[in-house]
Amino acid sequence: QVQLVESGGGLVQAVGSLRLSCAASGGIIDISTMAWYRRTPGTERELVASVSSSERQNYAESVKGRFTIARDNAKNTVYLQLNSLKPDETAMYYCKFRIRTGKGWGTWADYWGEGTQGTVSS
Repeated sequence: QVQLVESGGGLVQAVGSLRLSCAASGGIIDISTMAWYRRTPGTERELVASVSSSERQNYAESVKGRFTIARDNAKNTVYLQLNSLKPDETAMYYCKFRIRTGKGWGTWADYWGEGTQGTVSS
């Protein structure tokens, strides 16, 4: 069955960088939108960045110019490069893919990874 696995989280100092990866496997026919979300215990889940199958990119206003999303279709993988990180961006980061798993256009569904923790110290 489909599963998504994130990697690349860790501890960095303020103004440092992280590179996150999310790879999908299992029963995949096609993948359309790939996206990254984040949340903390004191905040609602936030869409950070997304990239469509046509390479259209969207970013939260707070991360524009600092974060970059990219996809590698051959590897069923999405990346997020996080630069100039701030302490208040300490969060659990989640990937989400829209995936087709069967014949017919009614088989599309959203799948989530379990998250990777990014911690930014001052």
